Amino acid sequence: MTTNLDTGTPDLLASLDAGVLTLTMNRPEARNAMSAAMNQALQQQLAAAELDPAVKCVVLTGAGKGFCAGGDVKGMAARGSGEGGTVGAQTIDEAIARQRINQRATAGKLFKMAKPTIAALPGAAAGAGLALALACDLRLMASSAIMTTAFARVGFSGDYGGTYFLTQLVGSAKARELYFLSDRVSADEALRLGLANWVCAPEDLAAKTREIALRLASGPTVAYRYMKENLNRAMAGEVDDCLDLEATHHIHCGQTEDHREATKAFVDKREPVFHGR
Repeated sequence: MTTNLDTGTPDLLASLDAGVLTLTMNRPEARNAMSAAMNQALQQQLAAAELDPAVKCVVLTGAGKGFCAGGDVKGMAARGSGEGGTVGAQTIDEAIARQRINQRATAGKLFKMAKPTIAALPGAAAGAGLALALACDLRLMASSAIMTTAFARVGFSGDYGGTYFLTQLVGSAKARELYFLSDRVSADEALRLGLANWVCAPEDLAAKTREIALRLASGPTVAYRYMKENLNRAMAGEVDDCLDLEATHHIHCGQTEDHREATKAFVDKREPVFHGR
């Protein structure tokens, strides 16, 4: 049974079904470019999801034919860049502080929260929208979707962790190419580069996303929590640190009900039923 959640804004839709929280960026007329209301609602929904035991997996997607175009460039042009050390009504220091909070509570939360996160791309993911997709653990793309850093085209250096996530996924040289030139990456090329995990026909994207999300939502949540921390730390940690952390988490998982259920199911030659304990 699907439960629709109140996000406080039509710019972000949220629903919970069978342990899967689906967050839909909902500004299709602007290719789901991020508004202040969308950003705030996304922060609140991700913070709540991290603590809600009913949420086992988070899916981030976009309404209509796009995923997210990143920042609202038309809105930026209308506001102007500011002069004399100001950004709109804020000082530069205030703007930087707010940007840091926004980034950590959205892209940072998708990457670090102790639950699997999935990005489903029905269309273009650009700029900060691409960074949000790359912050997720897994990515599914419609065959018609594209990725682009886009920042060089609007005179920005990039935000929302995109330089970190892209470098980790494709290596420094390719990440520099994609940032400096801002070329479009097709779904097939994204799959080849390892930026996408699955590519499917546009009409199959929702069903394929649901299939993967439900598999994760019914999995061993305690093990996933430690698995994700292991994988995240492995991206920048020393090998001995990773080995020690894996040992701690592995032994801890061996004491869970989920592990005992899985070993019993193996002997019984059936699929395990996990309860996150």
